[in-house]
Amino acid sequence: MATILPVLDKHPQLGSDCFIAPNATIVGDVVMGNECSIWFNAVVRGDVHYIKMGNKVNVQDGAVIHCTYERNPTEIGNNVSIGHNALVHGCKIMDNVLIGMGAIVMDRCEIHSNSIVAAGAVVLEGTVVEAGTIYAGIPAKKIKDISQDTIHSEIERIANNYTKYASWFKDVNEAPL
Repeated sequence: MATILPVLDKHPQLGSDCFIAPNATIVGDVVMGNECSIWFNAVVRGDVHYIKMGNKVNVQDGAVIHCTYERNPTEIGNNVSIGHNALVHGCKIMDNVLIGMGAIVMDRCEIHSNSIVAAGAVVLEGTVVEAGTIYAGIPAKKIKDISQDTIHSEIERIANNYTKYASWFKDVNEAPL
């Protein structure tokens, strides 16, 4: 069973039709939209500031979302995929974004819509990722603009796939083992 705990009388609020893996952790001041999914071993920790997620956000296996105490909340828009083992900390992610596997997005970053942070990238504190671009490397830098085809074939495809994957688990807790 997932760990879902209040912190200082702030309880996580989950939208409708969300999937929370049995070993995921969600604590504190967390507000999730509809059709979100928090996958195996992922941690969403709203203990020191708030975390707000839009609709159709997927936080993949081993990813961590956190904030900075009384300074930097984490805000995530709609249709966002946060890849396996990514770290998203005290930043703002707009709509239609893909954060790649193992990427790190640090405090006060802004990741604008229709953009990709590549796998393994480290987006340093205060960086602004322009809309419609791909940032990669350590430290992450713009490597190219994104075509409309890439927005559809990668960003939207992955978000839609995770909504489908989550549907496979809807009856998990009701089925006999």
